[in-house]
Amino acid sequence: MSVATRHGLALALSFLAGVSLTAVHTVWAEKETSPENKLPLDELRTFTGVLDAIKQDYVEPVKDRDLLENAIRGMLSNLDPHSAFLDAEAFQDLQIGTSGEFGGLGIEVGQENGFLKVVAPIDDTPAQKAGIRPGDLIIRLDDASVKGMSLSDAIQRMRGKPNTAITLTIVREGARKPLKIKLIREVIQVRSVKSRLLEPGFGYLRITQFQAKTAQNLRQALRDIEQQNKGPLRGVVLDLRNNPGGVLNGAVDVADDFLEEGAIVQTKGRGNGSDQSFKATPGDLLKGAPLVVLVNAGSASASEIVAGALQDHHRALILGERTFGKGSVQTILPLGNGTAVKLTTARYYTPNGRSIQAEGIEPDIKLKPFKAATDADADSDTVKEADLTGHLRNDGKVPADSAPDARIAGAEGDPAQSDYPLYEALNLLKGMTLLQTRKNG
Repeated sequence: MSVATRHGLALALSFLAGVSLTAVHTVWAEKETSPENKLPLDELRTFTGVLDAIKQDYVEPVKDRDLLENAIRGMLSNLDPHSAFLDAEAFQDLQIGTSGEFGGLGIEVGQENGFLKVVAPIDDTPAQKAGIRPGDLIIRLDDASVKGMSLSDAIQRMRGKPNTAITLTIVREGARKPLKIKLIREVIQVRSVKSRLLEPGFGYLRITQFQAKTAQNLRQALRDIEQQNKGPLRGVVLDLRNNPGGVLNGAVDVADDFLEEGAIVQTKGRGNGSDQSFKATPGDLLKGAPLVVLVNAGSASASEIVAGALQDHHRALILGERTFGKGSVQTILPLGNGTAVKLTTARYYTPNGRSIQAEGIEPDIKLKPFKAATDADADSDTVKEADLTGHLRNDGKVPADSAPDARIAGAEGDPAQSDYPLYEALNLLKGMTLLQTRKNG
């Protein structure tokens, strides 16, 4: 072995130890009992050989840091669509994003065949206002092709200073040619809870994204509606459509607000601490009043936790389309140098033990595709977890075919014209209230 190769192997081993000293110690401690955890020395020799070849013979010099970070990105990107390496800037952006304020366009995206697919645009952001839809395939960012670009790099390109422009080239099923949409970046201040009184006695709560304070904001919104109603509500529509998820604890707290007891969600994985169970505490904000939850193919992750918990406990009727099907848990593992690894560490399970992964939540009542005659654009393209390359397999029953797609309009104006699912949810809520009144009477 050459001096350079020996040096490369030592560098790689030192790098691995720096990433996770505890993991390295665990490998050696379990050497006899866990052969699968042994260091793959032959593969590491190959790795250091490639590293040495690049350093010695590549046409231009490349920094060690860049080479190693790119190697880490490749390792993680081939696991599943949600594991990723976060450099210092991306890690900081993630921390800012979960607090509810960040710069960019307001799009939740995943990766498919080297391109970006839109999971959902966030309400009241440049992306939502420009008409970006779930399922849109982003192929270019300005003049740069996203083919082969890492997810984190693509996200960084979409972020930027407020009031600067970026043009997205989008392929949309049904469109004859790619669409070019110019967006102006803004400071995205996600208002996670919106509310209004639909009509006397019936309230509307919309959660756009789950954040640390979402449950707190939900309680205040409900108090405001009740004050406007001048008394307790007879029923509520909880709108989780196009909600891409967010903080796990935010979803658990929201589900807890409508449940008196029992499990909310379980997580199961391989690592220590991956197996957890979250349970409800006494106290239902609606005191048993009927609840209808609206979902669609853009409802993902934390949204599916809430819908699944309320469905399994028969606390709410779920109305709409089969949800996205992101039933995996991502853990942020800081590396101590300002960077971090976002690693899929577990799967979600509903109180009845159903895995959400690549299956989603099947609504109690499906809505067929429908649009009011005044809206000429009736098609919608959706992408789900099961469509993403490398998604985790569901370790339970294989799901049936997905529910039909439906284009969702805004939640303002005449529900019959602008938001058919909300109109149906309100009618369903009235029927549930009438049935409850007769039963109690």
